[in-house]
Amino acid sequence: MPDKSQNNGTKGVMQSLDWWTVAIYIALLIFGWISVCGASYTYGDTDIFSLSSRSGMQIVWIVTSISLGFCLLMTDDRLFDTFAYVVYAMLLLLLFATIFNPHEIKGSRSWLVLGPLRLQPAEFAKFATALAVSKLMSTYGFSMRRWKHAAAAAAIVMLPMLFIVAQKETGSALVYLSFSLMFYREGMPGCVLFSAVAMVIYFVLGIKYEAVELAGTPTSLGKFIVLLLVQLFTIGLMYVYCHNRREAKTMLGYVLGITAVFFLFAEFVIPFDVTLVQYVITAALVVYLLYKGVKTRFHQYVLIGLFAVGSVAFFSVADYVLNDIMQPHQRVRINVLLGLEEDLAGAGYNVHQSEIAIGSGGLQGKGFLNGTQTKLKFVPEQDTDFIFCTVGEEEGFLGSAGVLLLFLALILRLIKMAERQPFTFGRIYGYCVLGVFLFHVFINVGMVLGLTPVIGIPLPFFSYGGSSLWGFTLLLFIFLRIDASRNMTRQ
Repeated sequence: MPDKSQNNGTKGVMQSLDWWTVAIYIALLIFGWISVCGASYTYGDTDIFSLSSRSGMQIVWIVTSISLGFCLLMTDDRLFDTFAYVVYAMLLLLLFATIFNPHEIKGSRSWLVLGPLRLQPAEFAKFATALAVSKLMSTYGFSMRRWKHAAAAAAIVMLPMLFIVAQKETGSALVYLSFSLMFYREGMPGCVLFSAVAMVIYFVLGIKYEAVELAGTPTSLGKFIVLLLVQLFTIGLMYVYCHNRREAKTMLGYVLGITAVFFLFAEFVIPFDVTLVQYVITAALVVYLLYKGVKTRFHQYVLIGLFAVGSVAFFSVADYVLNDIMQPHQRVRINVLLGLEEDLAGAGYNVHQSEIAIGSGGLQGKGFLNGTQTKLKFVPEQDTDFIFCTVGEEEGFLGSAGVLLLFLALILRLIKMAERQPFTFGRIYGYCVLGVFLFHVFINVGMVLGLTPVIGIPLPFFSYGGSSLWGFTLLLFIFLRIDASRNMTRQ
């Protein structure tokens, strides 16, 4: 006799399943295969379905991914919560073992070679990390505003990130920064996210304009702008968090007035480095904040003072990190992105060729298998990291916009699904999935268009390969299974 409770559970899953998301997933797989076929096709090929071709193998990965998704839907959703730490620990061990992997592929040790099969554990560690951090943060009494709790959650995310960096796979490691979106949704103070954005601004402006002199004075424009921003951001935080707007306005007047006076003196009287004065102003601002914090016992003053100190410290080491810690190819990529170098034959070659391919597609594209830039293999990694250029060349602006609208629809569905979860575990996991997909799409499309650094991460469901396709399928279908059980009656 069949188990009726099991049949009712299966029926409940199918009825509660978010079929819109499944339809978007299938559509992305189809368009992804078309793109892989177009990117890997060579003039004269007679069988695009052969397993000896990339397009043929991609069909295998797609079929196995759909099968994997179906198996996940048939799994009891409570197992994801119960075994979250076990799965996380297993993936950590696998990541650690991969560090000592003797097989180095394109300068990275992130691949495990098992005969004809190559797996990248970093792609699977994303869903394991999402499960583990969701389990931790869904425990009773957890709060992102308690530093011990926040540190424990951050440690779960940072640990696999460190292992992946040790594998010389910086791009995959940076994906874990996407968990910041979930942290912010779950109560991380907005000032933390603001601090991270500020650091990026300091790095970009400081490096880009470091060698430019300010109005003929021996003052680095990059340093001048960054130090002025540190002062303005610090005063802005005082205005928002210290509830004394008059005090913040007074400090702003002093900072701008003193800076203007010394700048005019350096411009028209005796030329000197105005940043020396700015360092003194910033130091005085920090001392004042610490004094106010001790006097009033209002810890916000102290935290804002630490923000200013951390900002100056970060900016001071940014140049050292770029020139002495980053690998040469990473340094050149950043310089190319910031416009400090062109290097069209070297680090800028990939982006330059992908821009040519996308631009040549025009409005409607050249048609399936008719792209010249991709067929003649001008774009390196055109069926993996740079596959979006194939979409632009063969399908044109309309096809590219259609793909981006599909991803937008997926993102919006994930937000809706995450917000309707009855349990904290499901909501947190949903925002982890959302953050990962959003980061991949934004960075991958951005680097193909020359808007973001080339860090070598795949476009979900489009880039060739089994590891990435399985990894994204695991992420998505675990969430679909959790969401499908939101209205089910437990026995």
